[in-house]
Amino acid sequence: MNQSDLITLFHSRYACAAAFLARAPGRVNLIGEHTDYNEGFVLPMAIDRDVTIVGAPRQDRMVRLCSADFDQTATFSLDAIAPDPATPWSNYMRGVALMLQNDGLALRGFDGVVSGDVPIASGLSSSAATEMATVMAFCAASGQSIDGVRAAQLAQRAENQFVGVNCGIMDQFISALGKAGHALLIDCRSLDYALAPLPAGVTVLVVDTTAPRTLAGSAYNQRRRECEEGARLLGARSLRDVSAQDFERRRDTLPDLIARRCAHVIHENQRALDAVAALRRNDLPAFGALMNQSHDSLRDLYEVSSAELDAVVDIARGAPGVHGARMTGAGFGGCAIALVDHDAVAAVSARIAAEYPRRTGRAPNIYPCVASNGASWAAL
Repeated sequence: MNQSDLITLFHSRYACAAAFLARAPGRVNLIGEHTDYNEGFVLPMAIDRDVTIVGAPRQDRMVRLCSADFDQTATFSLDAIAPDPATPWSNYMRGVALMLQNDGLALRGFDGVVSGDVPIASGLSSSAATEMATVMAFCAASGQSIDGVRAAQLAQRAENQFVGVNCGIMDQFISALGKAGHALLIDCRSLDYALAPLPAGVTVLVVDTTAPRTLAGSAYNQRRRECEEGARLLGARSLRDVSAQDFERRRDTLPDLIARRCAHVIHENQRALDAVAALRRNDLPAFGALMNQSHDSLRDLYEVSSAELDAVVDIARGAPGVHGARMTGAGFGGCAIALVDHDAVAAVSARIAAEYPRRTGRAPNIYPCVASNGASWAAL
């Protein structure tokens, strides 16, 4: 639903004029996979797909919400915030309200309508976009402001502690701090960050495999344990602290499975740093090669890819105008990405749309994306 339609829906729902529009983007991670919980480096970008809230402040402490996407309403008091199993989409917003108040922000209630074009359950972080849009809506309604890093931390806390999903900081961080035309290198230990310019003339093609991710949760937890064991055996606080050179010297002292897991994470951290350097010198071939190496490592060493993800990557790599392709996210389904010349996007999309179903029996969802700005709000 576009902004004009949301404003119209707000007026029809609440019989008054909307006062503000808050929005926040989804994200895709370009490189640096399974490095976040090893205190390493990630390189996401905010995408040009948002969750949007059109609203107006209230004179009391009630929050009334209407979801255009789910055709549901939800109401809660800022003085008594509890989860609502009947409207799970609202729990992300309730949790944000609670964490903002716990952090000392004086909030006012608001009436709002919510809609988004970040695909749900596709690995593009519609949840983080919802959380960050909610932060912006409360800032607009309450006359408050909050630093982007702190906003991301509180939104992550809402998802961890209120919704009950043990996500890392990356999704909220890039949704808060993304910049058009740039990726964002994030140090997941210090939360230091730096922009990296994306070359003109390329699109990030996101391909949702539409495959269920039935093993993702248990496998994710197992990989974390394997990394922790590797760090212990290497005498490090985390794998972030082990250089590629030191690891290769000591690799044969580790059990084979642990060595393969460590090899991915340690070299992936270096790939994330090398990818930023490639972007800063506008070296698309080098960046694409790093994407390819990342996928091969996730497939062979970390073992979190899938037949569907491998199929998308293989099809994309064989297409003219593609610089590199890899899975993105936790794996076992979800999305793959390809870095594609603008003028090749239609042909590459058509090739994947035709070939992927023949290989997998599934129809993909394909989303051409460019890097966008992080969360914001504006008066109407």
